[in-house]
Amino acid sequence: MTDRIDVLVVGAGPAGLALACDLQRRGVRLRVIDAAEHGFEGSRAKGIQPRTQEVLDDLGILAEIQSRSSLYPLLGAHVGPLTVPWVMIKHRKPTEDVPHPNTLLVAQYETDAAIRRRLEQLGGTVEYRTRLTSYEQDADGVVATVDGPAGTVRISARFLVGADGGGSVVRRTAGIDFVGDTDESDRMIVADVTVPGLPRNRWHIWPRGNGRFMALCPLPDSDKFQLMLKLRPDDKADLSQEAVNRLVHEYAGAKLHVAEVHWASVWRPNIRLAQRYRSGNVFLVGDAAHVHPPTGGQGLNTGVQDAYNLGWKLAQVLAGAPDVLLDTYEAERQPIAARVLGLSSDIYARMNSRPLAAAKRGDEERQLALNYRGGPLAADSDDETPNVIAGDRAPNARYLDTDGRSGQLFDAFRGAHFTLIAVGEPAVSALKHISWPGTGAALKTVEIPEKDAAGVRRVYGITGPAQILVRPDGYVAYEAHDDWTGTLSTYTELMLPTAGRRHT
Repeated sequence: MTDRIDVLVVGAGPAGLALACDLQRRGVRLRVIDAAEHGFEGSRAKGIQPRTQEVLDDLGILAEIQSRSSLYPLLGAHVGPLTVPWVMIKHRKPTEDVPHPNTLLVAQYETDAAIRRRLEQLGGTVEYRTRLTSYEQDADGVVATVDGPAGTVRISARFLVGADGGGSVVRRTAGIDFVGDTDESDRMIVADVTVPGLPRNRWHIWPRGNGRFMALCPLPDSDKFQLMLKLRPDDKADLSQEAVNRLVHEYAGAKLHVAEVHWASVWRPNIRLAQRYRSGNVFLVGDAAHVHPPTGGQGLNTGVQDAYNLGWKLAQVLAGAPDVLLDTYEAERQPIAARVLGLSSDIYARMNSRPLAAAKRGDEERQLALNYRGGPLAADSDDETPNVIAGDRAPNARYLDTDGRSGQLFDAFRGAHFTLIAVGEPAVSALKHISWPGTGAALKTVEIPEKDAAGVRRVYGITGPAQILVRPDGYVAYEAHDDWTGTLSTYTELMLPTAGRRHT
């Protein structure tokens, strides 16, 4: 038996790696295992939405992702001899509250590698060729049996997190139903290919009747394209270069030649949602909790945001916060996944009937408006108000603090702490009476005088003195306009350790 750790993460895809980064920077003792030989090598999920970019910014990963990405190009719809340009994703200008407004195009193997490198910078690592075979749990934690290069070993952990994909061993062992459908007759090849001579300034699409289509999307920082090709019921799912080249010829003619297939898979509509996200000391994130169609760029993003929601809560409970805080993970994230699954499924259904119309992307895919209003940590929030309130994403805003220093809220939020924004003299003065636990996530304060609060007031929709507490995952915990200490006690009872208070 090895020494007991805090968290065992099973699976080193984007969700598992993001969770590991968040836990590692919080000083949580963890191990990350993955059954694969090495990191993922395919492009599969290639869209990083604006909200996920904000998460990656906080984790110290966004700059590298940006360096390996591009904005989405125009579609090039091949209709007979013509190639018709088509706007798939409208490009937006950065604003004060949304500094990262556009979806980034980046191959998943680049995203995975960037998050993995960040984990290594933080002192963590991934144990590849290490497979979870079974686990047992009781009230005190989990004992997992794994097979790896060192043979069969047992790992004792307080918590186990399954980030091990749609076929999750963690989920199956926990007896959690994976509700949904798999359509074995509907198949699509998704592959990374080299196609010499094909212009790289368009996402090429060949729409056909009867729900058939083919698309070739240029992957940044490489000479590859991602191929998505809908198979007919009688087509063989042959992933060899010769077979893929032959299918491409059927759609586009012999003028296109697939010179190399770097990675390939066959995707079937497997649209499912876990009935529960928690079983005692066991949790699910990412594809282990929900699987999506490869349309709309939602699956990877939802998984990374699962991890971002769960990470700080695990760390807080390990530091002494009430265990019931961990129940809020499912309560907040499962409705989001259900909504996003509906969006992805709708886009995929339209791909079958109207591929060009389905290619249009709107604001909802960016995931900036997803919120936890009415949830267990924002129960008193008003669904009707247009202002930023408890449960909402905390937007960026510029300000001058009481020392005359300029700043931006996103810079203040960056890190493993809570952030308390005080606007106006009464709210600032009340900070001296705020106490904070000596364990768990620290509290950072931002003190803004009335005369320099225009940006925060405009973005957040506040009038008069106010305190806004922002959770470590960038969502508003509460907004107070008086009774500062009483509001803190009321709204943080579930989130903070109870022993020893401090203010940093």
